[in-house]
This record gives sequence, C-alpha cells and structure tokens, in this order.
Amino acid sequence: MKKILMTIATAFITVVSANAQFEKGTWSLQPYAGGVVSSVTNVAPLDLGTGQELKKKMAVGYILGGEAEYQFSKKFSAAAGVNYTSQGCAWEDIDYWDGPVRVKVKDQNDILGYIKVPLVVNYYVFKGFAVKAGVQLGFMVTSKFFARGETEMDVFGDGVMRDVDLYGLVDMDNLYEKFDFSIPVGVSYQFKVPVTIDARYQIGLTRLNKETYPGVNNSKNSVFTLTVGYKFAL
Repeated sequence: MKKILMTIATAFITVVSANAQFEKGTWSLQPYAGGVVSSVTNVAPLDLGTGQELKKKMAVGYILGGEAEYQFSKKFSAAAGVNYTSQGCAWEDIDYWDGPVRVKVKDQNDILGYIKVPLVVNYYVFKGFAVKAGVQLGFMVTSKFFARGETEMDVFGDGVMRDVDLYGLVDMDNLYEKFDFSIPVGVSYQFKVPVTIDARYQIGLTRLNKETYPGVNNSKNSVFTLTVGYKFAL
C-alpha cells in the first residue's frame, strides 16, 4: 500500500513539475470558469409614466470556457479560446400604485448569452504574471428579460384582493444585434500548481441595440470577468 501511495505521489509531483514551466515553443491548454459583472453603456433612466424612473445597475453572470496558448518566448505568448458568457444589465426595483393596487417589481434583468472567441497576446512582466490585450468576437445565442413582481389581484373572482407573486420571462431577440466585437484587456497570475487567476475587462465596440429609443442610444456591452483555470502542457 505504501509503495502504491508513493508511486501516485511521485506521478503527481512529476505532472506538477512538468506543467509548472512552459518554455519557448510549447503549447498549453487551460479550461476555466468564473464570474461576470456587466452592464450596457449609453442607457439613461427610463421614464415609466408612473412618476418613477427605471435605472440600470450592474448584472452578475458567469463564464465557462477554455484557451490554448503558444509560448513564443520567455516573455511573449499568444492565446485563442472559446467560452460561453452570461452577461447583460440589471434594473433597480420599482414600487408604484396602479390605481388602488400597489405593484412591486424586482429582480429585473436583461440576460444576454454569448459564445465568444478571444484572441489575446500575453506579456509576462515577471514569472507567472502577465498583462494581456487582444480582440474578441461575440455571437449572441440568447436574450431574455426576467422580472419578479408582487401585487394584489381578485384571483378567484370573489371580490377579495389577495397578494400574488408574478414571474415573467420575455424573449428579446428582436431588440439586439447578434454580433459583438470587443477589446479584452487584463492581467493574470499563474501559480506553480499551475492554477491561473485571470481578470479581464471587455471594451465593447459594436452597437448592441438594433434601434434607438428614448434614453437608449448606441449602447455597448461593458463586461468584467474573473476566472480560475488549470493550465497543462500539450
């Protein structure tokens, strides 16, 4: 039993040691997962006609993907990847009276799902720490609006007003452009394990909304991602 454990430990150390350094001319592959904080630009508070304005705020999502990297030299590498990113925009809660009925609307989110293809160049400032920039192609695969509300309704037609929870999910494919082009910039740090922490800001360059509406003019995606990946040699 002791020999088996020693063999497993030796194999593990060998793998870790082999992956800890990525030399010139080598390839590596890195699956990753993480969180997303996003919003959209150029969207003013929307007048609801109820004496209130609907104001946007940051939305929270997730990212799953992988990246292949080629090490040109000790300092420079290039990486190409593909990922799925759930992003969008959230809206502040509203509370208003519709005649004699009070309506509360919360958890409002524009949920946008993209398949993205990032192409980045890495410059290793010192061992393990890199700054990066590149280009990114994005293809929208889903766009939904979700909201949850509370109100009072005569549910059973007996004249008694009862509290009711409302949920809504609306398809918004006709509102948004399907293609997104952005510039990702960021930093990463690779531990000896080698686990990599990567932080990027994606600067949206293409218009998101298909048409211009009052308060919505040439909006673009604004996305921050923080991922954790495991890099291994190919």
